[in-house]
Amino acid sequence: MTLDLDSARQRFEGSTDFTVGIEEEFAILDPATLALASRFEELRDAAAAADPVLSDSIAGELIASEIEIRSGRGEDFADAVARQRDRRRRLFSLAGAQGAALGATGTHPFSDYREQRIIDTEHYRRLDQELRYVVWRNNSWSVHAHVGVRGPDRAVAVCDRLRPALPVLLAISANSPYLDGRDSGLHSARSQIFTRTFPRCGIPDPLGSWDAFQEYVELLVRTRSVVEYTQVWWSIRPHIDFGTVELRICDAQMTAPESEALAGLMVACVAQAARDVDEGVPFADPAPRLVEENLWRAIRWGLDGELIDLDAGEEEPAARAVARLLDWTAPMRSELGIEVALPELNGAQRQRRMIEAGAARDEVFAAAVQETADTYAQEVVA
Repeated sequence: MTLDLDSARQRFEGSTDFTVGIEEEFAILDPATLALASRFEELRDAAAAADPVLSDSIAGELIASEIEIRSGRGEDFADAVARQRDRRRRLFSLAGAQGAALGATGTHPFSDYREQRIIDTEHYRRLDQELRYVVWRNNSWSVHAHVGVRGPDRAVAVCDRLRPALPVLLAISANSPYLDGRDSGLHSARSQIFTRTFPRCGIPDPLGSWDAFQEYVELLVRTRSVVEYTQVWWSIRPHIDFGTVELRICDAQMTAPESEALAGLMVACVAQAARDVDEGVPFADPAPRLVEENLWRAIRWGLDGELIDLDAGEEEPAARAVARLLDWTAPMRSELGIEVALPELNGAQRQRRMIEAGAARDEVFAAAVQETADTYAQEVVA
């Protein structure tokens, strides 16, 4: 299979700045036990029969107990959110009618990954054969944002500039303390089993130019390392099909307001990086090993810990790193009309506070599922 990177270059040349697409992944649950339920195909077929809009907006993601919903292209952030709210309402209504519940944490706390069935598509059959345990183990849920960026070199430059911001975004989004039936001690167990396990994953090295990016991808194809671009699972990547920069590092969010705030911040990060590129704002790529140190800190301690200010070479509370990210993106958030209202405690922190107070695992997860049902299912007018 050949990847047409010349056409991808042209796609970026013709891309429109700051269009937005939002993708949210949900666990399909048994409403009585809250265990994972392998019912993707059933929900997909029910949507195809009853709701063409929803049918065009859902996708399978590896296991049959997972379903993804996509806004499609919004002309701006507000448009994408309005589209996503409508599709969420349709999805939660359909799931309820079919006797299924939906969860939105980065991992499931107790269902055994060995009991999950991989959906029957050419793509996932290939991954099953190629990755084996690595793909079997990946029962995880996330939220992604696509942001239009005009110009191939500019898109690569945006990805490079956002590398040190990615651990901060992960810390903000951390929402997966449980794994394999126990408290993992992590804030983002999802990142440990996916980002640190899959090949061609995590935070990429700085690339510098579209030519360097194209040379790398062509090497992967030539050496039979990949047969399609979706096998490059970086936490940020130029998406060659859409002419977007795609941010992929964040855990799924427990509530709809958190998911929208996080998506808005991701969009603002891309837009601010693009503006900085345009204005020639100085930037020095930090060494991958330094970004990796912050990635680990975000996985382990999330917003309860400290990150490294890579410019100053000193530790700082994660909350201060978040404040600096908000300050940096303020100009483009103002220009694009994006409001970011982050909660006092994120998903991992709220779960950890319950754990520390003596709540049992199933009680913690039930509270999370209830928050999801109470927020995502609502039809809110943008």
